[in-house]
Amino acid sequence: MPHRTIHLFRKGLRLHDNPTLLAALECSEVIYPVYILDRKFMTSVMHIGTLRWHFLLQSLEDLQKNLCQLGSCLLVIQGEYESVLRDHIQKWNITQVTLDAEMEPFYKEMEANIRHLGEELGFEVLSLVGHSLYNTKRILDLNSGTPPLTYKRFLHILSLLGDPEVPVRNLTAEDFQRCRPPDPGLAECYRVPLPVDLKIPVETLSPWRGGETEGLQRLEQHLTDQAKHHSLPPVSLQGQLLWREFFYTVASATPNFTKMAGNPICLQISWYEDAERLHKWKTAQTGFPWIDAIMTQLRQEGWIHHLARHAVACFLTRGDLWISWEEGMKVFEELLLDADYSINAGNWMWLSASAFFHQYTRIFCPIRFGKRTDPEGQYIRKYLPILKNFASKYIYEPWTATEEEQKQAGCIIGQDYPFPMVNHKEASDRNLQLMKQVREEQYRTAQLTRGLHKRTPQPPGLRDDTDDPMEMKVKRDHSEENVSKGKVARMTEQTEIPSGITHWEPKNGKRGEPEAS
Repeated sequence: MPHRTIHLFRKGLRLHDNPTLLAALECSEVIYPVYILDRKFMTSVMHIGTLRWHFLLQSLEDLQKNLCQLGSCLLVIQGEYESVLRDHIQKWNITQVTLDAEMEPFYKEMEANIRHLGEELGFEVLSLVGHSLYNTKRILDLNSGTPPLTYKRFLHILSLLGDPEVPVRNLTAEDFQRCRPPDPGLAECYRVPLPVDLKIPVETLSPWRGGETEGLQRLEQHLTDQAKHHSLPPVSLQGQLLWREFFYTVASATPNFTKMAGNPICLQISWYEDAERLHKWKTAQTGFPWIDAIMTQLRQEGWIHHLARHAVACFLTRGDLWISWEEGMKVFEELLLDADYSINAGNWMWLSASAFFHQYTRIFCPIRFGKRTDPEGQYIRKYLPILKNFASKYIYEPWTATEEEQKQAGCIIGQDYPFPMVNHKEASDRNLQLMKQVREEQYRTAQLTRGLHKRTPQPPGLRDDTDDPMEMKVKRDHSEENVSKGKVARMTEQTEIPSGITHWEPKNGKRGEPEAS
């Protein structure tokens, strides 16, 4: 007997390649596409800034438009999700709830609660994997029930699984015609709210607009550009997707993945607690123009290039300030449009050398790293206009200009722009010794994500000491000099898909030596 179904949208605000929605359409006589806007739940499990709220609402508007084109509509119901479901399941005589399976603990708990509600009220629950390439449970099963903690081991497991399933077919108007749509009056009653309805400030919007339509257009453009300038994993789109999958898999089976305490793969480090320094980093007041320009772009646009993410993360943690990666992760979660539970935490552990990354002697210099990438400082001039009149030789270190040169540039250091908050050389040298001590004292934990603690069979040609993608010589001619020409333009013009999982190989980072410190 056909179902009366609520299809519950959560993270996957899209119609293309949506196996759960397709399955719901194929077994239902009526289907209610629903998004529950449970602000209490959302703000209790994640940090969401203004730009992220706008991005979410834009994504819901786009989903509504696309559903309307197929003869259906999106119902955005505000309230506590369990109460909303309880009320509308009874009101609409629902016999089935469908939703994408997710790996975040809070979404797993939500699904478990919905299943318990189904047992109470007598409806079925169908959830299918749709957000990742592979079902992470299959990967865990092939790795003796535990997550592969090195990228090489992960790739080996994938080689046993074979290619991921192909995307499901596109939905059509005919699919929705077979199911009776919701009453037209419901669409108006449960419309997508405006920012003002949610008391969300209408600030300058990010140049990145939310929604499936915009996302697919960016993807097509990226693939077109990549065809002209082919790259290989780990920096290619394929490589980014595989690292995304890796972090999803590890996060799905690692307790307290987004925390240091209670996280079995994370080094337990006595980070400094310094609210004033953290605030300066977050609000672009460090006194290092390269770092402050990055944090300004992040706040204004909700996106920064992956090299920029590396720079500010290293500066906050093991490079200069010795502040916990958890604090940086929270800021990225609040401000990044592409913030993701698994990838955000995984990369912050990586960049702070708390897990996954083991060449901890490589420290990004907040002056020379940016200078080699953008010698003229165009990126700084765009996002820190107070410094735009400084000569290129001073743009990364304006405090080295004479008082007269500062007056001519219209910016007095210490008045119009701060002095550097730390001496990078002294701070990085001190932190390097602290990290060395931590890793010696917690050697066994450090080896968990390095692959040296236990010899497991590896595919031919893969070695444990090259697990770091910065060590993978995927392009022999790849260096800071030959990527800098195009890098600046891509960092200041919106020509890339937002991503937090690509990696880059520094030119002069020899083993055992700090990188540009």
